[in-house]
Amino acid sequence: MIKFGTGGWRAVIGSDFIENNIRLVAEGVCALAKEEGKTAKPIVIGYDHRFLSKDAAKWMAEVFVSNGFEAWIMNRSSPTPLVMHTVLKQKLYYGVEITASHNPAKYNGIKLIVEDGRDASVETTDKLEALIEKSTIGEYIEYTKAKDDGLIKVLKNPFNDFLDDILNVLNVKAIREHGPRILFDPMFGSGTYPLQVILNTARCTVDMIHNTQDTLFGGRLPAPSSKGLEELAEKVVEGGYELGIALDGDGDRLGIIDKNGRYLSANEILVMLYWYLHEIKGWNGPVVRNLATTHMLDAVAHGLGEECYEVPVGFKYISSKIDEVDAVLGGESSGGLTVRGHIHGKDSIYAASLFVEMISVLDESPSEIMDELEKKYGHYEMVEDNIKFTVEQKSYVNKVIFEDKQIPDFGVKIEHVSYEDGLKVY
Repeated sequence: MIKFGTGGWRAVIGSDFIENNIRLVAEGVCALAKEEGKTAKPIVIGYDHRFLSKDAAKWMAEVFVSNGFEAWIMNRSSPTPLVMHTVLKQKLYYGVEITASHNPAKYNGIKLIVEDGRDASVETTDKLEALIEKSTIGEYIEYTKAKDDGLIKVLKNPFNDFLDDILNVLNVKAIREHGPRILFDPMFGSGTYPLQVILNTARCTVDMIHNTQDTLFGGRLPAPSSKGLEELAEKVVEGGYELGIALDGDGDRLGIIDKNGRYLSANEILVMLYWYLHEIKGWNGPVVRNLATTHMLDAVAHGLGEECYEVPVGFKYISSKIDEVDAVLGGESSGGLTVRGHIHGKDSIYAASLFVEMISVLDESPSEIMDELEKKYGHYEMVEDNIKFTVEQKSYVNKVIFEDKQIPDFGVKIEHVSYEDGLKVY
């Protein structure tokens, strides 16, 4: 069974992520487009550095053109935000990115992007899953022939509009005057080129680690977590860098290291950027977070006379709420965010660029900025854990929590509870 979660379909390479299944997903996308009457525009395909990603992109292109669609394919590995931006900018109906994001190297997957450059909704992916089940493998026009016949278009430099749109809203002058010295760790991912171009254009001094293609990601998770960035933290301190920046495998999650080696969590990045955009750049409006993200955003928003809106987990909910309430920024504790006027999905390339602008304009380190905000709005702690259950244990836990609605005694008064997405106790 091919199932799509909040981050698309992800599967183990060689087990479920195989040519037949990849082609079946492409057949399902074609059937979806035909069912929705959206067949008149090309489908754009991007792919990351993972094993089989480029091959999968070509297999999907063959299926698309054999079903009567024009296929656009990136000329090099590309981050997910670029595919979203291309769908939005070119007013396409669909795009796909071959990626398993920050998951282990044995995984790969496919993410479906829909109109306006958005993550596909649950309703859309449910429909897609049903159509995939009915799909069959057919005869396909071979990739080289389809390209020679003009059915497949290789986008020569798909990054231009994406980079220009980011640079046009950045305070490049302030960054150039400040001249930050940065150590950049793309974690062997596909966000290397665009952020490098932006930082070089702003005349930052940039050194890099882990910037080659490695389908095994150096034997580590391509996730910019505190544990995953221990080497970056050491090298930032040893080399006297002002900032360390890390992106995940497909360039939609961000990690920051301060000059003293301190890891700045996604929650802290969200708080700092929202405050900076609102107070320094003058972007008035509320903020959006999912229910697993810091309540410090609420405190900052209320302190600024704004509202903080809480939504379920899944970036599609964040982007929809940003549009609904005209929010300045929306993000989640897993490391993804976007801002008003940009794409409707996570973009760590834009977020990292804004972060560099912030420290340049304020002439302060992230730690100094965060410490000042905590003095004003309070200190918030976040603790996470992943717990494995047997099938029997999981059934028992589900019964206790969701059927019997039993809540532990926390020793303090409960304000309210929410079952909107799991159980959250306030």
